[in-house]
Amino acid sequence: MTPPRDTSEVGAFLKARRAELTPRAVGLPETGQQRRVAGLRREEVAQLAAISVDYYTRLEQGRTPASASVLATVAAALRLDEDQQAYLYQIAGKTDARPQRRHTRQSPRPAMRRLLDQLNGTPALVLGRYMDVLAWNRAARALYTDFGTIPARQRNYVRLVFTDPVIRALHTRWEHDARDAVAALRMEAASDPDRPELARLVGELAVLDPDFRTWWAERRVNSATYGTKHYRHRIVGDLTLDCDTWTSPDGSGQRLMVLTAEPGTPSDEALRILASWTAPDHTHTKPATASEPTASRARLPGVGYEG
Repeated sequence: MTPPRDTSEVGAFLKARRAELTPRAVGLPETGQQRRVAGLRREEVAQLAAISVDYYTRLEQGRTPASASVLATVAAALRLDEDQQAYLYQIAGKTDARPQRRHTRQSPRPAMRRLLDQLNGTPALVLGRYMDVLAWNRAARALYTDFGTIPARQRNYVRLVFTDPVIRALHTRWEHDARDAVAALRMEAASDPDRPELARLVGELAVLDPDFRTWWAERRVNSATYGTKHYRHRIVGDLTLDCDTWTSPDGSGQRLMVLTAEPGTPSDEALRILASWTAPDHTHTKPATASEPTASRARLPGVGYEG
């Protein structure tokens, strides 16, 4: 990594890009008050990037260097295009940490795949770094959505909780569950906060959703491996499910997330109904590719999940 060339140039570049944007362009409400300067205020950029106003002010004034993760959230907040991002990382001496940098895509471990195959009537997911959804079984597809129709880059559990209308509507206690997901992501990020994948995910969600922006800035953490989920499925109705996660012992960071219901309860019966609607020969335990036939989608009568 090359050292920063001139922090004042970083600040001048950010200030110029800030002047080009309006609150409406980035999803902020218009106050109707006269603005003394063109573009966004520093406070608004800091809000979008989920960083303090003081930190952003020092960054723009060239008084402090920025980490790769901060640059990513600021770049997303300012809607920088590919060339602008490349220039920002270059002048900040962070060219090796650009969010667009190629990285090795995670793959579910074979043992995890086998476990998914054996959990026929129980929804289960394999989660990777930063809660990327790496694999799922047909029961999970029936409960949540057809993950195979979601682009791999967007197939992240936290992102889906905030941005996918089907999964968002599934959670009857959405705010509670979403805040827990943010806290879990913050906890996981502590081990390697400058990874490009994390910077890109946080930057995009901070711009897309004001609740994520607020809760990420609160810096709550959560390492719980079990809990209760309350769902309202649009076909089988209300479900109360125990959610447990087990971490792979190989150090890969992959986790198996399993949802179960108390035997004999309405939730147990609802899971059985969902399982009966998915044919065994369509089990989906690996991420779909664009070349896969449409027959790989869940065949649920009356369900019209959008891909």
